[in-house]
Amino acid sequence: MRNVFGRSLQTTIIFLIVGGILVLAFGGYLGTASSGLGGSLVGVQTWFATRFAAVQDFLAAPRDIVALRQRNTELEQEVSRLQGQLIELQQKVDETEILAALVDFTRANPERSYKGAAVVGRDPSPFLHYVIINRGSNDGILRGMPVVTNQGLIGRVDAVIADASRVQLITDPAAAINVRLQNADTDAVLVGSVTGDLSLEMISQEITVEAGDVVLTSGLGGGYPPDLIVGQVLNVRKRDFELFQQASIHPSVDFARLEIVLIITNFRPVDIEPLTPLNTP
Repeated sequence: MRNVFGRSLQTTIIFLIVGGILVLAFGGYLGTASSGLGGSLVGVQTWFATRFAAVQDFLAAPRDIVALRQRNTELEQEVSRLQGQLIELQQKVDETEILAALVDFTRANPERSYKGAAVVGRDPSPFLHYVIINRGSNDGILRGMPVVTNQGLIGRVDAVIADASRVQLITDPAAAINVRLQNADTDAVLVGSVTGDLSLEMISQEITVEAGDVVLTSGLGGGYPPDLIVGQVLNVRKRDFELFQQASIHPSVDFARLEIVLIITNFRPVDIEPLTPLNTP
């Protein structure tokens, strides 16, 4: 009897608790509690998810660093390749521009015959000023032929072999060229130097020379054809106790950037030295 009574009491208590919960639920009294519990559960879930993502990122970081380094190496190689292509294309553009300028120059001066040549070497001596070109006797090149670009006079062929020639630049210390000042309408002698600077000598004291005057070959002496541009006067040195004036010349050609040149093939230099009074028997 006691056991039956106990079970009946437990059943009654359970029904009362369940009934009370249902009454509270239908009355809306459990909404606040359930919201708070749900919010707590969401917060806990978010905390666990954040920590899990952090641990996952930490474990995956070494693989990502290796991948990034590999990708960085690939990008650097690609940049180097593109830079090489850019330099090559720029060189081709520069060469094309030089060739176009030389073609225009030959068309503007049809009275002369030209043969193009590439500069393939330079004299390493600091006291001499020469370049080597890839045209020689097999191409009809002879010693003494003038060499120019569209900018002006470079020099003349000094030595020739079958497939190459040596060109003495006008800046060479041994070079001496008869020239004339276009504006002053007077003759002078252009000389080079060890430093590569150009100067005019033998200018009469009576002549007015100004900076900017254009210097051209005169054709005197038989070494060069006339009217080839050499450069412009930079400054003039005039002293009353000297017989002649001197002038510094800025060359029209940039000798540090010689790449392609033109050889004037229809000019034959004339050596008039044996006819000068000092050399006449």
